[in-house]
Amino acid sequence: MNPLNPKKLLLTKWTAVTPVAKQKHFLVSRVIQPVLATDPIEQVEIEAVFSKATQVIAWRELHDDSVWRQGWV
Repeated sequence: MNPLNPKKLLLTKWTAVTPVAKQKHFLVSRVIQPVLATDPIEQVEIEAVFSKATQVIAWRELHDDSVWRQGWV
């Protein structure tokens, strides 16, 4: 997998390897900025395309190929 930069994750598309409740395709809808500007970004908000449900995850979870694939597959 290509290296990920948390500042460039906004509006990227992801596919869950094992969909739950027809939620397979996701879009990074928001990069959550830390309280202090010197702290690194740790979380992003992803939105399911089908149901518009959102959840907050650690952006480093997107590195796990057994859970996430980049793009809509």
